[in-house]
Amino acid sequence: MKHETLHKLKSIVGNNRLATAREELLCYSYDGAGREYLPEAVVFPESTEEISAIMKLANSTPFPVVPRGAGSGMTGGALAVAGGLVIALSRMNRILEIDELNQVAVVEPGVITGTLRETLQARGLYYPPDPASLKFCTMGGNVAECAGGPSAVKYGVTRDYVLGLEVVLPDGGIIQTGVRTAKGVVGYDLTRLFTGSEGTLGIITKITVRLIPYPASRKTFLILCRSIFQATSLVAGILSKHRPCTLEYMDRTALEIVSGKLPFTPAPGTEAILLLEVDGDALEVDIQAASLGKFLATNNDLLAIMEAESPEEAAALWSARRSVSPAAFSLKPHKISEDVVVPRSRIPELVSFTEGLAAEHDLTIFTFGHAGDGNIHVNIMLDKSLPREVARAEKARASLFRQVIRLSGTLSGEHGIGLTKAEFLPLELDKTSLTVMQGIKKFFDPNNILNPGKMFVTQCHKKNN
Repeated sequence: MKHETLHKLKSIVGNNRLATAREELLCYSYDGAGREYLPEAVVFPESTEEISAIMKLANSTPFPVVPRGAGSGMTGGALAVAGGLVIALSRMNRILEIDELNQVAVVEPGVITGTLRETLQARGLYYPPDPASLKFCTMGGNVAECAGGPSAVKYGVTRDYVLGLEVVLPDGGIIQTGVRTAKGVVGYDLTRLFTGSEGTLGIITKITVRLIPYPASRKTFLILCRSIFQATSLVAGILSKHRPCTLEYMDRTALEIVSGKLPFTPAPGTEAILLLEVDGDALEVDIQAASLGKFLATNNDLLAIMEAESPEEAAALWSARRSVSPAAFSLKPHKISEDVVVPRSRIPELVSFTEGLAAEHDLTIFTFGHAGDGNIHVNIMLDKSLPREVARAEKARASLFRQVIRLSGTLSGEHGIGLTKAEFLPLELDKTSLTVMQGIKKFFDPNNILNPGKMFVTQCHKKNN
């Protein structure tokens, strides 16, 4: 970036909150997608007004701007593919308000999701969205990607809890969207528009979320299955009669790579497991658990049905489940991690297809994820130093996406499109829909300075501003 541009940025945030040294920039050059793009500078604002001033400068100069939370996203959403400036929101990390009477919280985008949940639990309140990275991902990133998590099967995803937003637009303008009330239908629903927009339309600086009472009781069950087909086929049957708060699936490979974290040794012959929880008041949970036990007892061929005997044992099971993604690197140095979704009844077809892909392309492919809402994480393991293996992996990925669409599914349930899936968007969206979306982007960001190269396939060139 030009010296003049850097000088103006320093005048906005001060010398200590602008990074330009290469060793500092490297820390913001990658995210969970495993790709790397070096920004030209990183700025650390502490207020909405500072971000507004930065965007006014960026829009008039112009130069690209990429908003960034914790960098835990899996599709390259926080990567500076066109160079320019990364706005790191880590300093805007305050819980501004918890309104217990109206069950509403107001937070800044840099608040860690797990921190918010823990703070609320102490007050008997609950914010249900629980992505696997909740101990370090941020609320701003969750809203930008419309994050999900295991609890989505009962409670829904991030967009179901966002009541309103404060957003800085690409030209520096500041808007307030949404309401603090249970109802509100005045004007277009801009809150939903920005939720899941992946930082392409504006920078979220304040988030108002609705809360619910914290569930008083919870029981955790583990179902050991003889085959992947048995496990995935059981999902639709469970959900036809029961409403668990989580229903997770792991295949044998996923189970093996986290076996050291499990509080037990899986029975011989275990090919897949279901991790299931029910919650509510104590009486409700007892009734749900008894009903679930009766239903599962009719499936005589299950290897075992186990209930966590303590909160510590349940926590250990969840620690293992949340460790699957990082533990995958024990298999290969790199992975392609996809979060496709299909109707629950078609999960067996999807998993069977992935097994065929692995054999066809001579790859290690394993599956796990949120079976309760059909959101299956398909992990294609590879070594990027082997060009032929990379080529096979990319072919498998393209085949996976085509099959998901054939199964009436969607390309992403919670990771978003970002950089890594942009070329596949036309598989799911018709030409008119794409034109409308691109028109919305152009209306908000005519100079294409905000997170360019994400969601839509475009040519991004680094500029020396």
